[in-house]
Amino acid sequence: SVLVTGFDIIFFWVARMIMMGLKFRGEVPFHEVYIHGLIRDSDGQKMSKSKGNVLDPLDLINGIELEPLVTKRTTGLMQPEMAPKIEEATRKQYSKGIAAFGTDALRFTFTALASTGRDIRFDLGRIEGYRNFCNKLWNATRYVLMNTETSIGEFEAVELSLSDKWIISRLQQVEEEAHQHIKAYRFDLLANTLYDFTWHEYCDWYLELSKPILQSEQATEAQKQGTRQTLVQVLETLLRLLHPITPFITEELWQRVAPLAKPALFQKESAQTIMLQAYPQPQADKIDKPAEADIEWIKQFVLGVRRIRAEMDIAPSKPLPVLLQNGSADDEQKWQTHQSFITHLARLESVTWLEANREDAPESAMALVGEMRVLIPLAGLIDVQAELKRLNKEMEKLKKELAKCTAKLNNPKFTERAPAEIVEKERQRVTEMSASLQELEAQAAKNRAI
Repeated sequence: SVLVTGFDIIFFWVARMIMMGLKFRGEVPFHEVYIHGLIRDSDGQKMSKSKGNVLDPLDLINGIELEPLVTKRTTGLMQPEMAPKIEEATRKQYSKGIAAFGTDALRFTFTALASTGRDIRFDLGRIEGYRNFCNKLWNATRYVLMNTETSIGEFEAVELSLSDKWIISRLQQVEEEAHQHIKAYRFDLLANTLYDFTWHEYCDWYLELSKPILQSEQATEAQKQGTRQTLVQVLETLLRLLHPITPFITEELWQRVAPLAKPALFQKESAQTIMLQAYPQPQADKIDKPAEADIEWIKQFVLGVRRIRAEMDIAPSKPLPVLLQNGSADDEQKWQTHQSFITHLARLESVTWLEANREDAPESAMALVGEMRVLIPLAGLIDVQAELKRLNKEMEKLKKELAKCTAKLNNPKFTERAPAEIVEKERQRVTEMSASLQELEAQAAKNRAI
């Protein structure tokens, strides 16, 4: 019922198949056509053996050293005189050969880039990013197994924490989005949705939020069991969501996770492989908007503190004193309820509430959580003179690079003769460097005021 094809043969193949079907069978052979783009090299050129820019998928999966790669690209050419040029380009672009990325990373890369009808510009940087995703998933599973394999019990008397309710709620919405994307043949959106949820919500936030509960002496066993249950059940569901894109790593990990998430089901013969499992279905009754709102408040608080750390070059391990001002009654209630999460994630030493109208607060870096001000006094936290010296050095370096790029763009010979893509890249660099310079200057001004 569905034909998968490239746009370049719509008339030569697709239209003629339909016409032949109508002529000789009285019906169309398929009712839906999925048109994908062409895979091009990193410069946007169509891959062809004569250009020597073809990448063998097996070389991306298994890896290949430089010399065999050169031989492969220069053997059997229709234009043998192109061999020296192809060899030179290959040695320049792949001086160390091609690393092994694995099948799942390659599949994820092509899926994530498969926008309908759009050509895919392929370069190794993209597949390297999705290999990192597979590593992230593997390490997340290690963390889950380490905290559940020997201590998880029957799921009876459990108590779900705020973070448990939040990740379960978000999972339902991701499942719903996954079904919508599959139905619409937007496999790129499916891949990106699952990537974002896995990396930025489950790994970056939920796993970190689970630590204060699992490591706390104050948490009850019911609370710990609730978090262990949520860890394995959300991960097991996530593996099933990812399986069509990354079948090998999800099968391997599912074999370890499924017996913990579904011990009774795993005894059945049909449950011995993830391939035979049903694709996850969303459950609307598990969506918890209040939990999502509370976690969003926590994230804003923590990210605000982390941003200040990064801007002021304060070590992540150093506990910080924090002053809170202009907070509402709701802010105070949320702080009292969720302070264990925030203290752990933001590495706080102490928290002091200031009167709303107090104007004699010490010189501080500030972040906003709604209308509440999160203040971090800077006195004693940094060596002001050393930090100013470092910032001035960075600014001088950036100014030189900015002047160089600006001069290049002001040169008509460059803007008129260079490829449009190269010129656009230089313009983007100028924009980014200008923004970075403004940030450094603002930070230096803050330091001088301490």
